Amino acid sequence: MATLFVNASGAAAEAIERAIPELVEEQVASRIMAKDATLWGPESTSEASVRLGWVDLIDASRALLPEIEQLQRDLSDEGVNHIVLCGMGGSSLAPEVITRSAGVELTVLDSTDPAQVRAALADRIESTAIVVSSKSGSTVETDSQRRAFEQAFADAGVDAKSRVIIVTDPGSPLDESARAAGYRAVFNADPNVGGRYSALTAFGLVPSGLAGADIATLLDDAESISEFLADDDAGNVGLRLGAVLGGTLPLRDKIVFVDEGSGIVGLGDWVEQLIAESTGKLGTGVLPVVVEQDAPELSSGATDVLAVHLVSPEWSTEPSGDAIAVGGTLGSQLLVWEFATAVAGRLLGINPFDQPDVEAAKQAARGLLDAQPAASAPNFVDGAVEVRGSAALLGSATTVGEALEALFGTLEPNGYLAVHAYLDRIAEAPLAEVRPALARATGRPVTFGWGPRFLHSTGQFHKGGTAVGTFLQVTGATTEDLEIPERPFTFGELIAAQAAGDAQVLEDAGRPVLRLHLADRAAGLKQLRDVVEHLSGRSVENGNG
Repeated sequence: MATLFVNASGAAAEAIERAIPELVEEQVASRIMAKDATLWGPESTSEASVRLGWVDLIDASRALLPEIEQLQRDLSDEGVNHIVLCGMGGSSLAPEVITRSAGVELTVLDSTDPAQVRAALADRIESTAIVVSSKSGSTVETDSQRRAFEQAFADAGVDAKSRVIIVTDPGSPLDESARAAGYRAVFNADPNVGGRYSALTAFGLVPSGLAGADIATLLDDAESISEFLADDDAGNVGLRLGAVLGGTLPLRDKIVFVDEGSGIVGLGDWVEQLIAESTGKLGTGVLPVVVEQDAPELSSGATDVLAVHLVSPEWSTEPSGDAIAVGGTLGSQLLVWEFATAVAGRLLGINPFDQPDVEAAKQAARGLLDAQPAASAPNFVDGAVEVRGSAALLGSATTVGEALEALFGTLEPNGYLAVHAYLDRIAEAPLAEVRPALARATGRPVTFGWGPRFLHSTGQFHKGGTAVGTFLQVTGATTEDLEIPERPFTFGELIAAQAAGDAQVLEDAGRPVLRLHLADRAAGLKQLRDVVEHLSGRSVENGNG
């Protein structure tokens, strides 16, 4: 049996005590596992009826294993031992967790940054195969990445069709075009499973298995916990976890995730999308905040914050404060968090299977790509950083530090700061280290997302969830752009449009947005980090954080 436990204290324990009796009485657990689409109300029934395939997919997923294993052997025999995943959101986050936890290599390309794409194209192209994952088959990022790789394969004298593997829904435009094109393999996933619930479908299994992860054990662990999730019982770990996510009173809507030896690398990043995109709508929801050990949020004492400690299955210490400790194998964790998110949706009174606000940023980006407007002039330039924002936000600010302080001043008592970095998340990864410093400087929870990756993740919460977000966007100059074959725009133009479109939608919703553009990436990154550290230190001296 795969073990998984949820230990709770403080407000988390109170939520369990309060919510569980009602959940048990209403048979929520058994109804979820029986695919009862009426659980989330009449307005959600239509969507839910075609989004519950994840509750019993183990047998169908296990049937994929022989084909995945054979394809891996065939590729290996041909000297192909480097797998690149072209996918966004639910198509990339689960495989990243699975392979990193297994200690096997998978290059996850979930960016449109020209430098990051170029680096992937230049890495062992002769021994590379790509997995292109898209439910709809129309995702602009993955389509662009596929086109670039096909060109790179051709330039290297490699038959592109033999190196492209497709994962998509049956009957999607990509499914039809891929089969017509004669690509190496086409895997279909269950169309009745939404992207963020697809970890244990072909979307999670194909790239992970081809990279060498033990996906059979992953499914075994999920199956061993699944039979217990149907129990209408107070000890049901899925009900307990769901009660914590959606049942605190008043709602603690900032859920802070910290890994303390779980053995699962990046689980918080996967859970972040699942919870934020599922619950962040109709002006409510729960915002996951992924932090480091000893992060400021863990000791803030804020009444809207609840801590989730991700621990090993052998962990035995009870959590303290308003917190839970969750431990278990990866397969069981993936299924239980999906189940718990569905439970939380019922408690919050929302449909956990739609994402009504994600499309807004995509439409804005498409409009900017079509119009190709010139970049607006910055409000001012400080060193290597161009600063943009509304006059109401910036006021008399003339430096990056003053602009940041102006942005911090817009934070509401129950607000959060979201950093959106439209940069190369591999080469420029150190920027993420500003997150705890910003949390100290503001005294509020801070999320950090790489663009456009986060648009398929927390982007839904930013537009549809509780309207208390304040936003810092960081973009960078493109020194060497990259063409997208047979498309009228480049990768540099695409990522610029995605950033501008997202900022436009947030500003139109009345949210404060500060845009910092690094005219010189290296110098700008150093300048920004130095400024944030200075503000953080001054904030601590003044007693904040």
